[in-house]
Amino acid sequence: MRLVAILLGILAAIGLLLGLLPLLGWLNWLLVLPPAVLGLILAVLARDRGATTLNVVVLGLAALRLFLGGGVL
Repeated sequence: MRLVAILLGILAAIGLLLGLLPLLGWLNWLLVLPPAVLGLILAVLARDRGATTLNVVVLGLAALRLFLGGGVL
């Protein structure tokens, strides 16, 4: 479960980099948030601090991007 949580966090981070580009903020809803939330759940269940931290940081940055872009009010 630890490896899956880390892989989901890495995939979400790659999607986050794409979602930071102008006009691609909608990718955060599709490619970042679902895998990061699933990775966070798996990381908490596996009690892996590194994967938990990775997924929380990715979720925080994606939420900040959505908030600044008007995707979350």
